[in-house]
Amino acid sequence: MDKIVYVATHFKDSPEKAMLPFVLSNASFAMDVQPLIIVQGEGVNLAVKGKAAEINHAPFDPLEKLFASYAEQGGRLLVCSPCLKARGYTEADLVPNAKIVGAAKVIEEITSAKTVLSY
Repeated sequence: MDKIVYVATHFKDSPEKAMLPFVLSNASFAMDVQPLIIVQGEGVNLAVKGKAAEINHAPFDPLEKLFASYAEQGGRLLVCSPCLKARGYTEADLVPNAKIVGAAKVIEEITSAKTVLSY
């Protein structure tokens, strides 16, 4: 199965860009392409419990709904360790499908994917 990586770097600063990786990841599952979302910068807020409810952007479904669908289909979030720490969060603050990673894991995932998109 092909893999596509979405790098999410936005949160409230650009709700539309914050949502697009989840919109496209759900579509990826429907097309038998394995998506992976990596969150960096402000995007790490997307991996924090309850934060998805803070983002909505019409005409998309609410982020909370898109996020739930992504997780239910086995979607994973890789979370930038220094970005998370800089915002005062710890592993205990994260949703169950999130994993804290360093640069080496990010590079491994990016170089093994057929396509990488950044938002």
